[in-house]
Amino acid sequence: MPELPEVETIARGLAKRVTGDVIESVWLGNKPEPLKSSASEIVRTLESSQITRVRRVGKHIVIDLERNDGAPASSPVKKSKRALKDSLSANASQWIVHLGMTGRMLVSDPGEPVEKHTHAIARLKSGKELRFVDPRRFGRLSVTHGFQAPGSEPLEVELERFVSLFKGRKTPIKSALLNQKLLSGVGNIYADESLFRAGIRPRRRAASLTKEDLRRLYLAVQEVLKEAIALGGSSISDYVDSDGEEGFFQLQHRVYGRDGEPCLVCKTPIKRIVIAGRSSHYCPKCQR
Repeated sequence: MPELPEVETIARGLAKRVTGDVIESVWLGNKPEPLKSSASEIVRTLESSQITRVRRVGKHIVIDLERNDGAPASSPVKKSKRALKDSLSANASQWIVHLGMTGRMLVSDPGEPVEKHTHAIARLKSGKELRFVDPRRFGRLSVTHGFQAPGSEPLEVELERFVSLFKGRKTPIKSALLNQKLLSGVGNIYADESLFRAGIRPRRRAASLTKEDLRRLYLAVQEVLKEAIALGGSSISDYVDSDGEEGFFQLQHRVYGRDGEPCLVCKTPIKRIVIAGRSSHYCPKCQR
């Protein structure tokens, strides 16, 4: 599943290519699973809307839209600031994309073949097409207003807030890191990599960690996510960015997916265990 660095990479790529463009028409496939909002609501919201911004919120791509139905730019009736703000808010909406396990958002030329598992195509005024492709159909498309992630943003949360999120929790720290209601965006790969750099075993109860342990983990999460974003994310399955290009952070993995291989620091074989149904990778010597 694409995690924070992959979603951030895709959102940045989309922002460069489609911000300011206008969605002229929308085609939706006949599979119901990807649609969290109704098809009619998605079409009604997207068509004739301008893309004002593309960003990441947690593991979601948020495409901010502003609708212009041809109303005159000026009016003989002068509106108050509050009325003007309400008017602008009424014309604003958001297209929310969750990529699920295998979802992709691609900017394509109209002449390019449409892939088999394409579930949505937004045709843009520029002539480009924004396509949502998802073979396994775990991704979701919806429209809303004022979307917010359920947890704190990992790249913006302050140290004291980070410590308070995990202090006293009886769950394994790996499970706590994956809890999207605490931190929104961290997934399996980056939890493993962060715990390795912080020297903390994934099974340790969050409540057993000292403030110093949590400080190291905080810095490790920040470091790992920023490095991964700089390298375009990790391509270990179906992930590609909005141009169809793979990321390179998988070449920097120190524990994830390396079970049985020697630790890059101490040469001890990396172990793989399962915690709450999720694979976890760690070095038994470097992590305590």
